Amino acid sequence: MRKDTIDLDPDRKPTIVGSSAALQRAIRLATHAAARNVKVAITGESGVGKDVFARFIHAHSPRAHGPFVPLNCAGVAETLLESELFGHMRGSFTGAYRDKIGSLELANQGTVFLDEIGDMGPRMQALLLRFLETGEIRRVGSESANAHVDVRVISATNRNLFDMVRKGQFREDLYYRVHVVHLQIPPLRARTEDIRPLLNYLAARTGETLTFSEDALRMLEAYPWPGNVRELHNVIEQLASLVRGRPVDVDDLQSIAAHRPLGGDVAHDRRRSIVNELYDGLTGGTMGFWEDVHRLFISRDLTRADLRRLIGRGLAASSGSYRGLLNRFGMSQQDYKTLLNFLAAHECRVDSRGYRLRATPGSRSSTTRSRLHQDSRLGCPEPDELLVDRTITKPAGSGLRVSQR
Repeated sequence: MRKDTIDLDPDRKPTIVGSSAALQRAIRLATHAAARNVKVAITGESGVGKDVFARFIHAHSPRAHGPFVPLNCAGVAETLLESELFGHMRGSFTGAYRDKIGSLELANQGTVFLDEIGDMGPRMQALLLRFLETGEIRRVGSESANAHVDVRVISATNRNLFDMVRKGQFREDLYYRVHVVHLQIPPLRARTEDIRPLLNYLAARTGETLTFSEDALRMLEAYPWPGNVRELHNVIEQLASLVRGRPVDVDDLQSIAAHRPLGGDVAHDRRRSIVNELYDGLTGGTMGFWEDVHRLFISRDLTRADLRRLIGRGLAASSGSYRGLLNRFGMSQQDYKTLLNFLAAHECRVDSRGYRLRATPGSRSSTTRSRLHQDSRLGCPEPDELLVDRTITKPAGSGLRVSQR
């Protein structure tokens, strides 16, 4: 059992700090929803504390003495998500060396928290919908009858699911299943009166004594906090390690701000502008793919859609060549296979063929492209594909994993 991912301590209740009207409304709704066995959808920007509210609801519900099992849907490759959610039997697919209990079964009589549910693909959306309608699960590769589990589902996302429904990216029937109670968490910039209490609470958690000058406090309250409470926590941890024996002043904050990877002007239109900022940083040499892009993706501050847009923009500027993209992004050619395998594992690889056809007619690249198409009719692979470790991965349970070299 994955005990490290399950909260079985009934006395551990999360602390929500703040007295602003917006936050208090969210707390009242969360408390009201907790008392009833209804599904809750939590939305809000990255870093606002959606996971804290999920734990709060569980801790104040009749299921508080049951397990709380979180699952980050964006942090698991789509091909493995079914196994993570429903479990699998030994030998059901390549790499399944033992039986595994899925998150839904682990959360029986308790709560499962599906973070970043908007990153689920169509197939997993259909499987989740069926579970929500029947309460039945079957492990991947199991030949036995379906098992029934009693689980409360809380979901969260920083994406607009209703907009995704209109675009055909999220199932409408699943949307109404998970949105029984909708809890919107306000961003930190919308409740600046909570910043001072949060500073005191987060500073106390570091174990260090931190005080702030009035100018520093006003500067913190004026900052838009694009990373919300998570970013504030990071700033407090940095200050605790840098400032000793005196109050934090404006110079200390400016020193930290000068080394932050993303500026405050990313706050409002984050989904669109973050791609532009990362692209400019990669092509300008001030950012690195593995140091910045990969870190943001793994920490869930960059979605699959963001990463695909970034790769697509790089391909557009490189005439559809992934090797050209490496040069443009300041990456080593030795990263070629690593990058493609990383993108494929998270279903973020962008088809480069559409970008190859965009060369200007009559140009050298266009002539070369014509020859490549002639070669392809003879069965010859294009140069960019010769060394790609092309892994074809079927959904967990299919037993098929084919590598073409």
